[in-house]
Amino acid sequence: MPDWLLTAIRTLLAIVVLFIMTKLLGKRQISQLSFFEYITGITIGSLAAYTSLEMDQKWHLSVISLSVWVCVSLGIEFLQLKSKKARDFIDGKPRVIIKDGKILEDNLKKERLTTDELMEQLRKKDVFLASDVEFAIMEPSGDINVLLTKENQPLTPKHLGIKVGPEKEPQVVIMDGNVMDEPLAVMGLNRGWLDTELEKIGVAIENVLFGQVDAYGQLYVDLFDDQIKVPKPQNKASLLSTLKKCEADLEMFSLTTKAPNAKKMYGECAKELERVIEEIKPLLIR
Repeated sequence: MPDWLLTAIRTLLAIVVLFIMTKLLGKRQISQLSFFEYITGITIGSLAAYTSLEMDQKWHLSVISLSVWVCVSLGIEFLQLKSKKARDFIDGKPRVIIKDGKILEDNLKKERLTTDELMEQLRKKDVFLASDVEFAIMEPSGDINVLLTKENQPLTPKHLGIKVGPEKEPQVVIMDGNVMDEPLAVMGLNRGWLDTELEKIGVAIENVLFGQVDAYGQLYVDLFDDQIKVPKPQNKASLLSTLKKCEADLEMFSLTTKAPNAKKMYGECAKELERVIEEIKPLLIR
């Protein structure tokens, strides 16, 4: 067999083996790497390259070596799942590098991190003043996570004492002109509803590159043709307008009726509806 053909076959074999081994190692191997995972990634890549280029009859030994590395890596991962001490020894511990707005120089030196590098990492988190930081922790992966002081944290409904309901995950229902039935079912919808929504905006399914339904049941689409502008859904605005009209009608009934009981009933209903509109208005105008 010619050398070029043998090399091509072995390269394909190395790709298949490397893919299978990486799938066995799981997603951690392709995310933020620990020290051991970093070494494993380099070694497995080197062994795979050796397998595809080695021309003697002992190339299968590199496959054995590759398998041993993968087995050791799997063993280390299972050990880390079972033992906190093993995780701390292999991956290392997180370290606080800023506390109460004060940079801890000793911890910074232990991580071999300069103040310039620290400020660069803080800016990536949209933090430009170290004094605004309550805690900054360097994780074993090398990432720096930041907790701002109370006065510098974004305002949330919880700070205002407002309770909000859970929001459903948006679902992709059209992709590359094809309807995704499972996400539609998750949202409690069907193809009939989807056809109706597309008819409202005058779009055919085959012309839709991407379609997504939000938590409130509104359909957003992106077409293959970037020159065509699709109108935004108006369901929320229409609902808000209808509620306000109902409120105005109740107030009018209250003013025009001569029956005291009816006047009182319409007035109370109008006030109650006004309260409801104020509560749900933030959801309908965004």
